[in-house]
Amino acid sequence: MLHTGAGPLLRHTYCYVEPRAIGNADWLRVAWFGLVSHPGRTWGCHVLLECGAVYRNVPLHRLAWRETDVAWRPADGQTWDCYGIHFSLVEYPFLEGVRVCARTRAKEEHMGNYLFTVVPMCDGFSLEPEQSKEFYFLKLDNGRYTAQPTNHLLIHDKSFITAAEWPRLDRQTETWSVDHGK
Repeated sequence: MLHTGAGPLLRHTYCYVEPRAIGNADWLRVAWFGLVSHPGRTWGCHVLLECGAVYRNVPLHRLAWRETDVAWRPADGQTWDCYGIHFSLVEYPFLEGVRVCARTRAKEEHMGNYLFTVVPMCDGFSLEPEQSKEFYFLKLDNGRYTAQPTNHLLIHDKSFITAAEWPRLDRQTETWSVDHGK
């Protein structure tokens, strides 16, 4: 499944594009309504400006849910570049609105809330068990957004989690198949 509009799960989110990101002098209020993936690039966000114009491929690190003075780099917005053009967007009901601790590429930790998940598909990385990742999009308390793989997240579900701590987990290296006896 190829998404460049991200479908009904993204709906639209009112947020801001930081100054100078698209030639603007100040923060611009926008409606973020789409998402696109290009190999070797950051997630591209499609936004509607208040003047009615559409601006495509705004990098995630250039969006904020409120005006903020927090400097945000591409590696803060996401740990890995996109793998390919194909992805599926999922919203896990169990995680709706749940608090999450995200660890950025620089090993900085930020608290926020779960928004939705993007699952890359049909590319060499996603087909390899050790490289396959889902990206959880979060609305952070610092006013920014981030998309982090699952090994950079700790979910804070008070009804189930007894102690949130960073585990050491082995990467999946095997695949299983009923037809191939594994």
